[in-house]
Amino acid sequence: MASTGFLALCSTGAFSGLAVEAGAGVCHATPIYAGHSWHKATFRLEVAGTTLSRYLRDLLVAACPDLLLQTLPRKAITQLKKRCCYVSLDFEGDLHNPARHHPTSFCLGNGCSVCLSSERFRCPEPIFQPGLLGHTEPGLPTLAFWALQNVPGTLRRRLANTVVLAGGSTLFPGFTERLERELEAQCQQNGCGALQPHLVAKPGRGTAVWTGGSMVASFHNFQRHWMTRAMYQECGSRLVHKVFD
Repeated sequence: MASTGFLALCSTGAFSGLAVEAGAGVCHATPIYAGHSWHKATFRLEVAGTTLSRYLRDLLVAACPDLLLQTLPRKAITQLKKRCCYVSLDFEGDLHNPARHHPTSFCLGNGCSVCLSSERFRCPEPIFQPGLLGHTEPGLPTLAFWALQNVPGTLRRRLANTVVLAGGSTLFPGFTERLERELEAQCQQNGCGALQPHLVAKPGRGTAVWTGGSMVASFHNFQRHWMTRAMYQECGSRLVHKVFD
């Protein structure tokens, strides 16, 4: 067992930094120092890939109340999202200027196609503005800033120097640029201009946790973190906290 944030960092060869994860079910901002997760400074957002897929379906049905769109399988919606959607660097400006919508069509493979316009950049926006879906928590850039703020001041600059992105929902075009821009703005607006976040966005970050896990499992000293079936049967669940805390 290991923190997914720690494994994401390991995939880049780092052991200290801020892991910003946006996967299928949830988003996290987790500070890691010397391989240990800072749980009290970890923040969670209940908006991620699955939520965005449902939102995209709702947007498409609202634009064209077609029975076909309402019955599209989840896999088709996910393909639409991955191939056509992107993060806007100026959401309000793009939203109110149809000339900047960049419509595109996506073939469903059954002879039908779906046309997307503003839905392309409206779909991922709830990660940055959860209020669009009725959530009260702030967006992921703010949570990332809070995570940095909640670690000791002596560590903030070091962790900010390695902000590792992980998870499939970070793969939207424009995601890295938008997150970096808003995180830097948070630092400036809150008197932390000395923090200059450096984002690490590897091409394979969609599977960063798996990659990091395979790397950690190969470490010689990782064997002391193993718990065998025999150990569990002998000591019970209390051993979990002793071994993995």
